[in-house]
Amino acid sequence: MAKNPLKKTSFIVKILLVILYDIYGIVARITSGKLPYVIIGVLQIFTANLFGILWLIDLITVICKKNVTVLA
Repeated sequence: MAKNPLKKTSFIVKILLVILYDIYGIVARITSGKLPYVIIGVLQIFTANLFGILWLIDLITVICKKNVTVLA
């Protein structure tokens, strides 16, 4: 199983990576190693974060829990 390379990044960098096209959420899902989450991560790339829904969820969870916790 792959490790999340962004796990040790600072809180501010995580927030910026979520704001900028949710790079943090996409990488967290793709590197999780679980097939359903990898598929969701790839869909995020081609559907503009599932039409903005996952971007908003990831932004809220990073602000509240300092990590992407939903579907990752």
